[in-house]
Amino acid sequence: MRKNHLKPIAAVTGCLALAATLSACGGSSAASDEKVVTVYSADGLKGENGDGWYDKVFKDFEKKTGIKVEYVEGGSGEMVQRAVREKSNTQADVLVTLPPFIQQADSKGLLAAYAPAGSDQVDGADKASDSKWTSVVNNYFGFIYNKKELKSAPTTWEELLDGRFKNKIQYSTPGVAGDGTAVLIKAMHDFGGKEPAMAYLKKLQANNVGPSASTGKLAPKVDKGELLAANGDVQMNYAQSKDMPNLGIWFPAKEGGKPTTFALPYAAGLVDKAPHSANGKKLLDFMLSEQAQKDVSAVGGGFSARKDVEATDANALALAKLMDGVEVFAPDWSDIGTNLDMYVGAWKSATGS
Repeated sequence: MRKNHLKPIAAVTGCLALAATLSACGGSSAASDEKVVTVYSADGLKGENGDGWYDKVFKDFEKKTGIKVEYVEGGSGEMVQRAVREKSNTQADVLVTLPPFIQQADSKGLLAAYAPAGSDQVDGADKASDSKWTSVVNNYFGFIYNKKELKSAPTTWEELLDGRFKNKIQYSTPGVAGDGTAVLIKAMHDFGGKEPAMAYLKKLQANNVGPSASTGKLAPKVDKGELLAANGDVQMNYAQSKDMPNLGIWFPAKEGGKPTTFALPYAAGLVDKAPHSANGKKLLDFMLSEQAQKDVSAVGGGFSARKDVEATDANALALAKLMDGVEVFAPDWSDIGTNLDMYVGAWKSATGS
């Protein structure tokens, strides 16, 4: 989920790969009539083998509407930064990213108000009160470990300080990657504030390989045993585990405490002054349709964003079991959005990154 570089990907509908400039999508009147919609998204929902939630949703969407999806993925923060750079010549129609970056996008004036069909069934905490964005896939922050090399999952943050994890731990870059930022959020919650969290992460640095541009690329390293533990998120790692048999998911606890996590949903918004605004609205409606939301767990290994969609597939049951006994807390996204640069600066200072 969360790379700090953009990776153009061939449109899932089979059209040519999206050009870096996206010139074909730039705001001319001819472009506005095109049967195309451009999505900028954090990674995690597109399958490594073309079998992810995005792959199915985009294919079904084109079949129903004739509108092709042009798809570009990158880090949660980088997607927002790119949209900011393109503000005078908007290229994207739909932006999908994670908190606190979706709130950041809103604060920078990147999003237009639109309440997709079905968004009335999304919990109030998972959408903007002014309809600037809404969650399309619910998800939770987590860690992964190598089930072959470790007889059981680690249980505490403190356990990761052990010498056996020397150069065997890695987490993605806070402030750039959504899951990397989540490491700071969870550590500050579990340790009771910024100072004790940074003191811990400073100690952890002795075992840490170093910042990673991509959370998604950590899973293969863990599966192969190059790393013993790394950060991730439940949806992405559960989907990856289909092809990575040594991948296990766990939730760190502070010594003496309970394992914790928090919701880290994929939130989608219509881009302000989008070149294909009408098509963007249709795609957002489709993402929140009942069938697409049922596919969130069955295909994507995630959690439906709609309260009225009760998934009963095998993945949904396994995910519910995985979350059993894990305490879910609610971050103060307003504080995080306001002070993110300060928290990232404190992390850089503590770790020498």
